[in-house]
Amino acid sequence: PRHKCGNQKSCPQNHFAFKIISGAANVVGPSICFDNVVLMSSVKNNIGRGLNIALVNGTSGRLLKADTFDMYSG
Repeated sequence: PRHKCGNQKSCPQNHFAFKIISGAANVVGPSICFDNVVLMSSVKNNIGRGLNIALVNGTSGRLLKADTFDMYSG
């Protein structure tokens, strides 16, 4: 069976599934999946160089904010 975010096994009840992929240089972009919803990816065009961060409500699982922080250019 397919599990949320493509994980190898299901999460326990009352837990959220997530998967974070860091990417590889400028070849493969990073992505963040939370509870089977892709929050950030190159397809959504909302990732950037540096740290890609998604802020999620820990109770509802709702995305509050997604942003990038370019650590190279300051």
